[in-house]
Amino acid sequence: MSRMLTLALSKGRILEETLPLLARCGIEPQEDPDASRRLIIGTNRDDVRLLVVRASDVPTYVEHGGADLGVAGRDVLLEHGGEGLYDPVDLGIARCRLMVAGPPDGPPAGRRPRVATKFVHLARQHFAEQGRQAEIIKLYGSMELAPLVGMADLIVDLVDTGNTLRANGLAPLEPITEISSRLVVNKASLKTSPGGVGALIDDLADASQAAAAS
Repeated sequence: MSRMLTLALSKGRILEETLPLLARCGIEPQEDPDASRRLIIGTNRDDVRLLVVRASDVPTYVEHGGADLGVAGRDVLLEHGGEGLYDPVDLGIARCRLMVAGPPDGPPAGRRPRVATKFVHLARQHFAEQGRQAEIIKLYGSMELAPLVGMADLIVDLVDTGNTLRANGLAPLEPITEISSRLVVNKASLKTSPGGVGALIDDLADASQAAAAS
């Protein structure tokens, strides 16, 4: 009998865009993950279940064996580290850009800008690489509010359409990096269950390529 494989996902855009890939692999959840209060959801396959966790926790669950595989944004991997993980496939989903954004005319000149972000490491790295000093303020959400209430001059956040920025009188100013979601794998799981884990990696890679081509 095949060992049960656990795939960690986060609610929102990543989950929404991963489910069609899973469906191409013949894997469908037994209930709607968005509507269900369950954090562990079975699928139509006896050997695969879904684990619903916070996006920033997906790499941790996979690295420490709480899940065999997971889908995580490149932003999360860069910010929180993915050194203990194998990330064999860029699934090409949930694409966006990590950007510096703020008022269209930029931050006030002559002083160190205050930058609000949940991507503290990436923001510090970006400004340091440019030889610019910045005061980083950590927030967990609603970044656009910080410049509006005078708490920060700039934000570093993920930008897709830019509609939320425009609605709040802000604009994308500097690109930092392109983001998409990747399949991450627990290295021990791949060694102990190369058939099951390896087959699922191959199936998802094929599904993502087919989706990109369609």
